[in-house]
Amino acid sequence: MSKARLEKHYLSVVLPFLQKKFGYKNIMQAPRIEKVVINMGIKDAVSDSKVMDQIVAELMLITGQKPIVTKAAKSIAAFKLRKGMPIGCKVTLRKKMMYEFLDRLINIALPRGKDFRGLSSKQFDGDGNFAFGLKEHTVFPEIDYDKITTIRGMGIVVVTNAKNNEESKALLEGFNVPFIS
Repeated sequence: MSKARLEKHYLSVVLPFLQKKFGYKNIMQAPRIEKVVINMGIKDAVSDSKVMDQIVAELMLITGQKPIVTKAAKSIAAFKLRKGMPIGCKVTLRKKMMYEFLDRLINIALPRGKDFRGLSSKQFDGDGNFAFGLKEHTVFPEIDYDKITTIRGMGIVVVTNAKNNEESKALLEGFNVPFIS
């Protein structure tokens, strides 16, 4: 099985850069991306169950993996929500699928976004994980704009094994993630 393009880039360019910058004696000390989690919350799914099927199909096209439908943990009368109703979906990508998704996200989808200037470097959580949101899921080329009924947002979390935000930011900069300050 061949490696993804971004994985080869990590092994040949990013890993030596991180070793030199942080003074790691062993390559296993260097941070790496462990998984990418993509979430979509769908409030319309409460009133129309067909919406959930459409969103699952679209997220499957974007990621190449079938999403898990998330259900409400408790009932909330104000939102007409009952426990167990489907309210969103998520996908966890690892290894080759993760690198291929990140490659498409960084090089194709993010630059296609309206008024995109870069991702804020303030979105690290302190443990080296990076979370951000996209306002439109239509920035991915897999989505046929003519078949979309509603433009939806999505949350993306890049989970790393970095010890702090500085190491994680250096790792993501090695992958050419566009940061603003």
